[in-house]
Formats: sequence, C-alpha cells, structure tokens
Amino acid sequence: MEKTSHCCCPCANEATIGASFHREGLGAAARRRCISLIFSLSLLSLAFFLSGCGADAPKPAAETKPAEPVVPEEIQLAAASLLGSESQVLAFGDLAKNGKQEFLAANVVPKTPTNNLPGTIVTRAVVVENSDGQWTEVLRCDEHLKNQKGYLGLTPLAPITGWRVQYEQNDEKGLQLYFTPLKGTTDSHVLPIGVRWNPQTKRYQSLDRTYEHFLSESPTMQDARSVLR
Repeated sequence: MEKTSHCCCPCANEATIGASFHREGLGAAARRRCISLIFSLSLLSLAFFLSGCGADAPKPAAETKPAEPVVPEEIQLAAASLLGSESQVLAFGDLAKNGKQEFLAANVVPKTPTNNLPGTIVTRAVVVENSDGQWTEVLRCDEHLKNQKGYLGLTPLAPITGWRVQYEQNDEKGLQLYFTPLKGTTDSHVLPIGVRWNPQTKRYQSLDRTYEHFLSESPTMQDARSVLR
C-alpha cells in the first residue's frame, strides 16, 4: 500500500499569498484614487456653485432719502410776493395745529467759505397763514421779531442782519421756532429766542428762558423786553 506523501511547498503558498496581497493592494489604491477624484470633483462643483451665487446674488439697495413734498405753486407765489423771488419755503401745512394752512419761508444765506456757520442762516423769515382764502403774515423776522401786535419779548434792541433759524414740528404744540441773532459772520453764542403759537392769544409769541411761558409783545421798541443775557 503506497503511502501518499503531502508536499507542503512554502513557495506555492507564498506565491498565492503574494498574488492575493498584490491584488488587494491594487484594489485599495484604486479605491483611494476614486475617493480622491470624487472629493476633487465635489470641491470643483462647490466652487462653481459659490461663484455662481456670488454673481447672481442681489446687491443690497442703497438707502434713499424720502422725497420732500412738492411745495404748491400758490404757496411759492405767496412767499415770493413777501420775500422776493429768492425766497425758500422751509415748511408748510397745519403748522400751528389750529386747523389753518400756514407756511414758513425765508431768505436763506447760501453756504460759502465766509459763511460756514452751522444751521440755516437767514436774513428774513415769515410765517404766513391762510385765512378765508387770503394769505396773511402772522410772524416776521427781519431786523427784529414781530407779530400783528408789535415786537416780541426778548427781541434785540439793536437791528439784527442775520439769524440762525431752527424749527421742529410738535404733534401737540405745533411749529416751534428758535431764532439766534448773529453778528456778522461770527456766532455771538447767545441763547436762541423761542417762538411758538399761543392758543390762548391766537398768535405767535416768544417764550421765556425756560421755553414754557409766553411773553407779551410791545407796540414800540423802547418798551420791548429785549435785553439778551
């Protein structure tokens, strides 16, 4: 009886293992190359997407100031008749909150290298009211401050050639005006004179230094309480 001998050839096993290892190594390398290619394509697609979004993304609209209301021609003509063709209408509407249409107009001094004072500088200003279809002047600022009854309290005794005018609209009290007398092209640093519609007397009057109490007018400059401190 023949004995069967088993030949354990390490070379054959090594060849088999080596071939298997080689195949596995090639497969892993291929998979790595495939993953790398997919990752690169993904990055490229993302770059194209972002560049496309940047090109098509709408830019934020620039902020625009609300358009100022157009001054009615009737008011412009009335202002020109009182202050000349170079007058400017600064505000109009129910300024005094008394149910009547009014406008504030002035001869504004244009900004120049010699006139660099802040605010609106004027030589003359008026507040005009429409009463029964007629435009009537109810406040004037020229060399002095005046209304229908005379000179306002605190108006300077010396004639003023230039004023800084500030104004604001209060929902309850109406138009509030502040007149600061100027000397030439320099700021005199005096306190502004407050002027507002007085519903008790039915006219514009100046206010005391607390800007709370109204001052009476004077028919003449000699009797006017007009010393500024």
